Amino acid sequence: MQNQNDQPLTPGNILRTGLAFWNSKTLLTAVEFEVFTVLGDEKMTGEELGAALGIHPRGISDFFDGLVAMGFLERDGNGDQALYYNTEETGTFLDKNKETYLGGFLEMANARLYRFWGDLGEALKTGKPQNEIKKTGKPMFEVLYEDVPRLEQFMGAMRGISMGNFVAFAEKFDFSNYSSLCDIGGATGLLASQVAKRHENVACKTFDLPVVEPIARKWVAKEGLEDRVEVVSGDFFKDGLPKADVITMGMILHDWNLEDKKHLIRLAYESLPEGGAFCVIENLIDDDRRENVFGLMMSLNMLIEFGDAFDFSAADFESWCREAGFTRFEVIPLAGPCSAAIAYK
Repeated sequence: MQNQNDQPLTPGNILRTGLAFWNSKTLLTAVEFEVFTVLGDEKMTGEELGAALGIHPRGISDFFDGLVAMGFLERDGNGDQALYYNTEETGTFLDKNKETYLGGFLEMANARLYRFWGDLGEALKTGKPQNEIKKTGKPMFEVLYEDVPRLEQFMGAMRGISMGNFVAFAEKFDFSNYSSLCDIGGATGLLASQVAKRHENVACKTFDLPVVEPIARKWVAKEGLEDRVEVVSGDFFKDGLPKADVITMGMILHDWNLEDKKHLIRLAYESLPEGGAFCVIENLIDDDRRENVFGLMMSLNMLIEFGDAFDFSAADFESWCREAGFTRFEVIPLAGPCSAAIAYK
């Protein structure tokens, strides 16, 4: 059989995708076992690394060589004396001893999302979330906020995956005409901190629920930015938003259904001065919904987590913001599939 390009027609993509959970679970387990952290900047034989991780001899070569074949480990030589070591990528992003560590999100994916995605079919049939709410009857965030250590773990995970995007936003957005910023749903204060580091002219606030305040203060202090980043507490559905020249929401708007999205956009509009900017950082789905696979999968993840929440395109965002009164729009590509969609008042 031939395809439209006169190439042999094969089921390769079908099989790769259908069995992609093999690869996924292997990487997630490597993060769980701290393979990349144990290796650090060293080289170890399979026996040495397996012993350090407590892995049974049967799985050592398949596990580590599988990571080599997928591009997550390097190996010098063959056989029992071969030496395994981190790639530049895994050494940078999956070693817990590095500030660039983003494995926290993968830890959370392994501990929570992997099993919840097993119920995707039920989510598609019912439109209902498939996470902790099925056992507790409580929404995801309510469960998180009841357990401070787990909340800190979740926020650390989100911090890791957001770092590159927030740094890119702080460097690419033109802050020269603005003197204040408030990041809504700011969690650990990461976005406000990145802007404060790079723009001395901007007074920065991070805004989140009261239970988050001590977590944010700890991270802001760790960055040495207590005098540059103000930590503000409140509930944006009850208290409105603080006033600022720039209002940001990093991976926040996609957590809500359409009615709540529009409500948050209206609140942002009301809190901005003329000429102010409302910036949302999201894995924007391309307008034709054909290319950004990660954005589409993230939207399915919102179904798994919340039911009626969803990701969106730049065109969707512009439509909702025009309805609220915003008049000018732009999109700034950030890191990977993520972008900043900006509406100006």
